[in-house]
Amino acid sequence: MYGDEKRSALLMYSAVFTALITVGGWISVPFVVPFTLQTLFVLLAASVMKKYAVVPAALYVMFGTLGLPLFHNGTSGLGILLGPTGGFLIGFIPMAFIAGVFFSKKTRAADLSGMVLGILVCYFCGTVWFMVSAGASLPAALITCVIPFIAGDAVKITAAEMVTLRLRKGGRLLFD
Repeated sequence: MYGDEKRSALLMYSAVFTALITVGGWISVPFVVPFTLQTLFVLLAASVMKKYAVVPAALYVMFGTLGLPLFHNGTSGLGILLGPTGGFLIGFIPMAFIAGVFFSKKTRAADLSGMVLGILVCYFCGTVWFMVSAGASLPAALITCVIPFIAGDAVKITAAEMVTLRLRKGGRLLFD
């Protein structure tokens, strides 16, 4: 009579987290690779949606690539994806899936492990693509793409875990 609650929740959360990832790209500190809140929202999507967090991450990348102004500061298109930051955008997809799988285990250790592993995968994708697209060496890519972001990502992981604990305490997650 009421329909499929899980499917409805998947659609709703996908739309909300795609929008939040987009907004997170507009809140930024300029750098070669901008410091944004996108990774926080990818981690929160994984916390809420578990493995299904791959859906809003993939929608974000797909819609931005197709021309909707979703990427950092309202940019879009294949050129952004092929540019120096494109690897990080693609990295959101495996990051969301990995963190989501670990969030399904419902322990703090698994949560933290999944988020750290997800961030590391995103760093890997972004660093490798930065090296390819910008012709940078590995040390230069690490100095540009990883080291400046470690402290900020640690804060984002902490924030995502605090929100996750609060959501679990409420007990109203449909993707458990």
